[in-house]
Amino acid sequence: MNLFSKKKNRLSSASIGQITWRRFRKNKPAMLGFYFVAATALVAILGYALTNDKTPFANDQKPELHILAPGTSVNFLLVRKNEIVQEKSFLGRMLIGAQSPFQSIPFYALEFKGDKVFVEEYTGHQPNKGYISEYGLADVLYPLQNKKEVRYDSIRQRLRFMVLGSTELREESIISMRETVLKNHVQGKQFLLGTDLLGRDVLSRLIIGTRISLTVGLISVLISILIGITLGALAGYYRGLIDSCIMWLINVVWSIPTLLLVIAITLVLGKGVFQVFIAVGLTMWVEVARIVRGQILGIREKEFVEAGRALGFSDARIIFKHVLPNVMGPVIVIAAGNFASAILMEAGLSFLGIGAQPPVPSWGEMINAHRGYILMDKAYLAFIPGLAIMFLVLAFMLLGNGLRDALDTRAGEHSAIQ
Repeated sequence: MNLFSKKKNRLSSASIGQITWRRFRKNKPAMLGFYFVAATALVAILGYALTNDKTPFANDQKPELHILAPGTSVNFLLVRKNEIVQEKSFLGRMLIGAQSPFQSIPFYALEFKGDKVFVEEYTGHQPNKGYISEYGLADVLYPLQNKKEVRYDSIRQRLRFMVLGSTELREESIISMRETVLKNHVQGKQFLLGTDLLGRDVLSRLIIGTRISLTVGLISVLISILIGITLGALAGYYRGLIDSCIMWLINVVWSIPTLLLVIAITLVLGKGVFQVFIAVGLTMWVEVARIVRGQILGIREKEFVEAGRALGFSDARIIFKHVLPNVMGPVIVIAAGNFASAILMEAGLSFLGIGAQPPVPSWGEMINAHRGYILMDKAYLAFIPGLAIMFLVLAFMLLGNGLRDALDTRAGEHSAIQ
């Protein structure tokens, strides 16, 4: 048996999914797009587990850290807040972040004197040798019942204080408390992409912004597919008056500029992320419906559909179990393209101020907040989220083109075994 015969036999035993995957895998640009989308999805899922700023929406504002250069490192003194903060599980912190039980104070230098910690606070300039703040050792380490009741024994070098929620006095040595401060309450942070106008970590907000873009794309595409498949299937299968009414609706929606329609729906529903989900989804179903209708018009006359009718199957069973599985290939390709369009729409709406609202870290909002720096030496603040949008949209377009080629049955058996 020659080589071609072996390949032919192997092809005949492979499923349609396996054949499609083989074609797709040989498309290097499509695989590059697939890996980029997969990596972006992994970053979005891990979320706060990867960020420097663990607070919700990565919104820990430090005005004194205003627009630090990428790679800048700053030391922080972690001062315990005088409140009880409930600890969250790792999964909870990863999904929605958590309020820190500490107040982080950026500083240049730190010094101990008696029961006090003196810090020269960070101002964004060279050490100013004068702006000094002081904090009690007990206040740094514990949430106190009453700061004024802290007692310092200078002879024994010990502190007495009462922790919030406790009824007993606590006593610790000054030496051990200083060691604890240096070990657990002095933290160095490096801002790999610098900080923004409000002193927030740009990389952390970029990572959390990935969730917004992918979630908008996913939910919008699901809404558009649900509406588009339903209306397209009804129009293509039943034809007649139903087809005419649905086609009239499609033509009306199609004639309205997409962005204008999204803005109108957003203004009606209100500003916010969830409103963007619905608004974008309600404008992207038209192309899906037209493709599904056209495919079903050709399939409804096939023998297996006539056989289903002859066997007494209901129209719903014929449509959902026999007709729609044969049109899902083009729908998947459209979904990939719509995903990219949804990301662009969300970024555009957020840039205009009618999409995700602060402090939600949308990429479009990040560009809008720093657009004035494009003509200055801080243009990277707007370019970084812009590049993120560009690469993610490009990845989805490459992925969609690869799916289109892999699902093209006209490529024939020869292209599948090359």
